[in-house]
Amino acid sequence: MTSLFRLFKRIRLIGFGAIALVTLGLIVACSGGGGGTATGSTLEKVQSAGVMKVGYANEAPYAYQDDSGNLTGEAPEIARAVLEDMGITEIEGVLTEFGSLIPGLQAGRFDMIAAGMYIRPERCEQIAFSDPTYGIGEGFIVKPGNPMGLASYQDVLDNPDATLGVVAGAVEQGYAEAVGIPANQVEIFPDAPSAVEAVKAGRIDAYGGTSLTVQDMVDKSQGSVERAKDFEDPVIDGESVKGYGAFGFRKEDEELRNTFNEALTSYIGTPEHLETVRPFGFTEADLPGDATAASLCSA
Repeated sequence: MTSLFRLFKRIRLIGFGAIALVTLGLIVACSGGGGGTATGSTLEKVQSAGVMKVGYANEAPYAYQDDSGNLTGEAPEIARAVLEDMGITEIEGVLTEFGSLIPGLQAGRFDMIAAGMYIRPERCEQIAFSDPTYGIGEGFIVKPGNPMGLASYQDVLDNPDATLGVVAGAVEQGYAEAVGIPANQVEIFPDAPSAVEAVKAGRIDAYGGTSLTVQDMVDKSQGSVERAKDFEDPVIDGESVKGYGAFGFRKEDEELRNTFNEALTSYIGTPEHLETVRPFGFTEADLPGDATAASLCSA
């Protein structure tokens, strides 16, 4: 009889324990795991905190740290103006290699990419873009005198001894592949400064970047490199390419993207916008015109 009583008591304790665990699980689930934000949208989260975490690659003039360590550039300064209209008064930069920006966004390291990233159909499959903030062409950085005479991607293709440097994950890597430049003629770098140093050291013959990046790096080089003259933009599928830069968001953050995009559209092209981006080399000629994220994603 004593053994039966002990067995019954043990079964009751196990049952009560299971019920308690289930109840605790329901409480945690309903409370969002204790964080208080799991049930709220990203837009609600950043508006409540008043801070937006942005991922950027250290590439002037799009997004970079100045000599005082402040995050600046075309994308961060536009972001500050637009986010302020949304009640978000501060941005926090997360320095990331360009090729890791999309994985970093998807992993939740930050909630927006502010790096002047081009809208490309293959990227649109992974993230959602705002409408573009600019549209520009390309350029090469070469040694003084341009010893190899490289003024286009086709020139690199036509000279098997020429080597071209590009940044990992940047659109120029895709341009080189589309033109047909063999992989052994293309060297990939984590960022623009390291590629320019390779040009100076003679490890590569040219670095391919956007026209604004190229000009900015040349201006800072004190004559150690130059911009290739009479440069011809790459021709892909019969058309001369032009890049359109924008902000990136996770696909599930549609509310955040749409709210930001609405404020952005009202801002781009205004006197305030043009004055903000002028120090970074952008002018009215670089405005995106009628281009939209939807049209560029489906191009």
